[in-house]
Amino acid sequence: MLFSHQTKGIISLLHLNQEVNEYREKEAVMRKGWLFAVSCLVISLIFIPSVWSETKTIKVGINAPITGDIPKVGEGTKFAAQMWLEDIKAAGGLEVGGKKYPVELVIEDNESKAESAVTVNTKMITDDEVLVIVGPQASKQAIPAGEVANNYKTPMISPWSTNPDTTKDRPFVFRGCFLDPFQGPVLANFIKGEFGYTKAAVLYDVASDYPKGLAEFFKEAWEKLNGTGSVVAFESFTTKDVDFSSQLTKIKQSGAQVLFTPQYYNEVALIVKQAHEQGWTGPIVGSDSWGSAELIEHCGDDCDGLFFSTHYAAAGAKGETKAFIDRYNKKYGYVPDDVGALTWDALRIVQKAIESTGKLTGNIEKDRKAVRDALAQIKEFDGITGKMTFTEDGDPIKCAVIVKISDKGEFEFFKSACP
Repeated sequence: MLFSHQTKGIISLLHLNQEVNEYREKEAVMRKGWLFAVSCLVISLIFIPSVWSETKTIKVGINAPITGDIPKVGEGTKFAAQMWLEDIKAAGGLEVGGKKYPVELVIEDNESKAESAVTVNTKMITDDEVLVIVGPQASKQAIPAGEVANNYKTPMISPWSTNPDTTKDRPFVFRGCFLDPFQGPVLANFIKGEFGYTKAAVLYDVASDYPKGLAEFFKEAWEKLNGTGSVVAFESFTTKDVDFSSQLTKIKQSGAQVLFTPQYYNEVALIVKQAHEQGWTGPIVGSDSWGSAELIEHCGDDCDGLFFSTHYAAAGAKGETKAFIDRYNKKYGYVPDDVGALTWDALRIVQKAIESTGKLTGNIEKDRKAVRDALAQIKEFDGITGKMTFTEDGDPIKCAVIVKISDKGEFEFFKSACP
């Protein structure tokens, strides 16, 4: 009996050892299988990059002043961008080279500050890996943010920045609007032709790139028309000032027949009201920074009958421009200003450029360069703010519009001025 038990034990151990060996052999085969599968995947990613890029989401950065001094500008930017994204999603994505790519908007608040705009651009480029950036809008933020985009070789288009420095010597930076060297003479010629005046006054923010630059371009153009010294008052203030009585007193005493002030909508209301309180009865003329949906809300009847240059006129619009206005108004409850319209055009330009690349490689640096090159080649783009063709400097050749504020508070088309 003892022998029998010992024999059975030995046999059991032999069976167990055999099972262990079989398990080890199966495990080795499985490991080889896994290693082979992983090797195939790595090879496919190396030699077939389109496998990765097919499902990659295209990220478009939006650098906007959601808060700060001009939040309505940020709101119009965001709303227009969201409308554009709705259309892209309805189409099943953005088609490039026969493939549909999902699109994501990365919307960041620059707080209407230059330093925040720089931080936002850096984050979107390095962390979010956006393909292209739309914005900032105001030149004060667009100029420094444009330097960041250009240094990182990331295409950026500012819909609303009219200061030449935004795109100057920056091949990766574009704009969707006319420039101040064009806008200044347009306004000087309009005032001269419409009113026949020879003496003008200027009131501007010396601490902000946009109004400071445009004030100087207007002064230069006006004095070419009317002679040196025909700008009889050239008064300045600093950002966030709210009392302009001292400057307006000097302007009234100067003998000026017209006042030009290239300020943002929130400041325009204060300037116009205080000018009228001091007895100013002459015309007050503005620039494209007046064109916010909130201007009339702040200014009221004081702005009736005044003129300013801008990028499009909502009242009396037709075709695709009217369709955009009606859709925006229905969705958000008010008529879009020029910022909204320019942002819409800028995003459609970006869309056209991405589609024109013909292929996305999945390499963000190469794809950014391809989009930049496609932007530079755009000709005769038919936008809701007019036709445009980009120059070598990234600036569009397009017309300006002079609008008159009606007694209903509407921005009515008065005349156009083209290069």
